[in-house]
Amino acid sequence: MGAQNFTTPTSNSHNALTFLLPILVLIFMPNMHTTLATSSSSQTYKTYVKTACNTTTYPLICYKSLSSYASKVKSDPHKLCTYALSVTLKAAKNASSTVSKLSKNTGLTPSEKGVVNDCIDNIKDSIDELKQSVSSMTNLGVSGSDVQLQLDDIKTWVSAVITDDATCTDGFDGVKVSTAVKTAITNSIVNAARLASNALSLIDSLIY
Repeated sequence: MGAQNFTTPTSNSHNALTFLLPILVLIFMPNMHTTLATSSSSQTYKTYVKTACNTTTYPLICYKSLSSYASKVKSDPHKLCTYALSVTLKAAKNASSTVSKLSKNTGLTPSEKGVVNDCIDNIKDSIDELKQSVSSMTNLGVSGSDVQLQLDDIKTWVSAVITDDATCTDGFDGVKVSTAVKTAITNSIVNAARLASNALSLIDSLIY
């Protein structure tokens, strides 16, 4: 009986792998390039946000509040300012919620109630000003409007927000207020005020 040629399993596996390897490379290589490119772009955008935030009053707070929007901002200063204002508006609404809850505390003294109520009014004003700012920044230059005039209005509103927040905390001066009430209000207000200050710095850097 003549000798028979047998192909071993190992040989089959090796041949199959040799055949499939180029195909697998062709399939996955574009995805690898896309992943690397996306990662590189993401880092570039975050670097842009960080560099921009370094010009603000509170750079660490700025970057922490805006880095998650880097992929949407990319390298667009206008979008960065829009998100900075939106983040500030959200913080102002949170502060409003905090202070409003405090106002319902039946254990407040008359002086504390006065401070809290004044603060609520100040925060409401700041929220209205921020809403106007976000709307105007979003529609900056639309329909041939005067961009510089719009920016001046936005800067005026954001400056007023900072003043409103300061007025709220200044209300504690000369008034007996418990540490718990003062701390709760101050923490929420200071956060919103610092974000507003950062937003104003970024807006000041806009060039049109």
